[in-house]
Amino acid sequence: MNIKPLADRVLIKPAAAEEKTVGGIIIPDSAKEKPLKGEVVAVGHGTKDEEMVVKKGDSVLYGKYAGTEIELESEKYLIMRQSDILAII
Repeated sequence: MNIKPLADRVLIKPAAAEEKTVGGIIIPDSAKEKPLKGEVVAVGHGTKDEEMVVKKGDSVLYGKYAGTEIELESEKYLIMRQSDILAII
């Protein structure tokens, strides 16, 4: 992958949405809740005021509306600031 986040940004691969059925009815992708956890794929170098705490390979929790969704090589990723990450799992 040829993407390197700048400053305090982090590239995250969201975990797959869980398949749920309700009484035999399969819920379509558009109605599924977005996952709130994922794996860090790449990190920036940080800024002079904020050092990078997360590192590549960390599993993290993030806010429901955090980040910008991008698609690379037919995979969906989120790019967000480190401050949008709530916790490292």
